[in-house]
Amino acid sequence: MLYYLLYQVLFRQYGAASESYFYKGLNVFQYVTFRTAWATITSLLLSLFLGKRVIRKLADLKFGQEIREELSAEHQAKKGTPTMGGILIIGSVIISTVLWARLDNVFLWSALGATTLFAVVGFGDDYIKIVKKRSLGLTGKQKLLGQLLTAFGVWAVLYFFTNYSWNVSIPFIKATAETNGISVIPPLLYLFFIAFILLGASNAVNLTDGLDGLATSVTFVAMAALTALTYVASDRRWAEYLDITFNPSSGELTVFCGAMVGASLGFLWYNAPPAEVFMGDVGSLAIGGALGTVAVLTKQEFLLPFIGGVFILEAISVMLQVSYFKLTKRSGGVGKRIFLQAPLHHHFQLSGWKEPKIVFRFLIVAILFALLSLSTLKLR
Repeated sequence: MLYYLLYQVLFRQYGAASESYFYKGLNVFQYVTFRTAWATITSLLLSLFLGKRVIRKLADLKFGQEIREELSAEHQAKKGTPTMGGILIIGSVIISTVLWARLDNVFLWSALGATTLFAVVGFGDDYIKIVKKRSLGLTGKQKLLGQLLTAFGVWAVLYFFTNYSWNVSIPFIKATAETNGISVIPPLLYLFFIAFILLGASNAVNLTDGLDGLATSVTFVAMAALTALTYVASDRRWAEYLDITFNPSSGELTVFCGAMVGASLGFLWYNAPPAEVFMGDVGSLAIGGALGTVAVLTKQEFLLPFIGGVFILEAISVMLQVSYFKLTKRSGGVGKRIFLQAPLHHHFQLSGWKEPKIVFRFLIVAILFALLSLSTLKLR
């Protein structure tokens, strides 16, 4: 919105011929780096300024967190803390992105749309658990259906409205001149790939959201790395130099990613231990969906395990725990566990680690994964 008003209208009409520094200064609005920086600042300030109001409103509506009985006394103390605070993150991201991005970009609207739809699924789950007092929220099939429909929507937009390259780009393997990637996959088969990425990312973030500030701080690091990767993928010079798939249409996604970075940081102000608000499924599913969608749009799917390494570890810990328990119960009659409790952060909590120590150590691991993801650019 500001791009059109300040650059396309004011600068184009007055700035080019004017000697005024004000009009000439509006030229900076054409640069995606400038708009990304300000999208980050805007979403940060929005989440900071609106945070108290949102928390107060959630408390008035009695949207308090329910805690499972099997969790520790430390968790039981959090019962009643306002949840569904993810609407603060998503609202700040949408407002900031619309303000600072060019709005004629299909990739941008795909990311905004997918994030919103994942948030709707999460909102439904939170609403049923908290307001309707159904402890499990949406059934697994209902949640899966909503996520699959969103993934199909992303694929349909790419298929019908863009010239998306249906290739697989794998780090450390040089792209070919013919395909600009490793191999071209039929679009219909690519639908399953997109669904796997989006569902995996959204549920992985959801599983990580179990300690004060954990999912939010890891999101900040992962989205910061993805912002850099998205920018280089949209710049021809960097893309050719680093041998990655070039997509000029993904440039405005940098603004979206920057807005997510700022909103996450602002939300962390209220979500840091001891948390004043939790993001709920409305936030965690949306953040995971955003990560997965941007990774698909920028051809960074195979870097996602590096970008969001902590999220992946948390999801793997749950899969290993469930699989091993079922296997040992079937073979020996008694189910056994690999971890004291899954996801992984609960294992360390039951091992005696204090919650802030777990969060900070996981944050260090997240930074390491982010640096590894950025290092792959040159290694290609």
